[in-house]
Amino acid sequence: MKHVPSKVSVIVPVYNVEKYLAKCLDSLICQTHQNLEILVVNDGSTDRSGEIILDYAQRYPHKIKAFLKENGGLSDARNFGIDIATGDFIGFVDSDDYVSASMFQEMAALAEEHNAEMVICNVLKVDELGKIKQKITQVPNMPDKIDLESNFSVFSDISYFACNKLFKRNLFNEKRFKKNVHFEDIQLIPQLVLDCTTIAQTQNYHYHYLERLNSISKTHTEKGLDILKAVEEVEGYFKTTKYSNKLKELKNFQIFEGVYSFIAYLAFVQNDDLFYQMCEKLEFFMKKRDIKRKNLLQFNRFGKNYLLSLSLKKNLFYLLFFAGQKKLIRKFM
Repeated sequence: MKHVPSKVSVIVPVYNVEKYLAKCLDSLICQTHQNLEILVVNDGSTDRSGEIILDYAQRYPHKIKAFLKENGGLSDARNFGIDIATGDFIGFVDSDDYVSASMFQEMAALAEEHNAEMVICNVLKVDELGKIKQKITQVPNMPDKIDLESNFSVFSDISYFACNKLFKRNLFNEKRFKKNVHFEDIQLIPQLVLDCTTIAQTQNYHYHYLERLNSISKTHTEKGLDILKAVEEVEGYFKTTKYSNKLKELKNFQIFEGVYSFIAYLAFVQNDDLFYQMCEKLEFFMKKRDIKRKNLLQFNRFGKNYLLSLSLKKNLFYLLFFAGQKKLIRKFM
């Protein structure tokens, strides 16, 4: 009997991305996986995105399903897609990004082979000309099949993007992306990992994340505090899971997502008063969790000292911050 590959539902939330959408959809139309539905959710776009979606849906009716809803934000559009997905597995692709042709074939095959609830691939950060700006490796020095109980360092090591992962559909039986917040991935994806027993991974760089020119200079605001709130929600769920005794990895998660990621966000907060207010919130976060300066300096990711793995500029920035030299940081930035 011929093997029928698992069905994959790929959810593409769309909001005002007429310049990038065709490249995204082209990369999905060309997927080598033979059992794929592409759910394109127009989240109330006001540009030509809607026309582009309808054009693709008419040309590829057996692959693309088009939906239109009122604007509700990224989480709402993803949740809409989850509700109507019919696949055994669910993937997410942001509408200004694109993926390699074999992404979902390889990831679905790994999920089947290893009976994994989640599959992870590496990420390439690219500019608008397609030039590679950064290679983001997810799980180096690990086998394709990862048993979480014995390799739980993965919990604090991986990046919590939704879009470079394939999820077993039942992970979403009782969970959805939180609406009206920033950093919804940090809030939800770690909780989904905690519901897994086995994760699979590929070292291939399937996902291409577009760093748009206008997003680099975007002003960062108090919305960055949602990072700390997301970590707090994950902590609460962590206590209820079978991994609740793995406190070392929880602390590393708090350090990486709650401290390092938050400080990286702070670097782009332009308003001085807001910068110092957010610094106070971070200090309270650290004090409450007994995260000391030595914990930050000794923090390892993928088995290596994290600070030493960074560029000199980033290293200096973090060290100044840890030393309390916030005025120097403002000049440094």
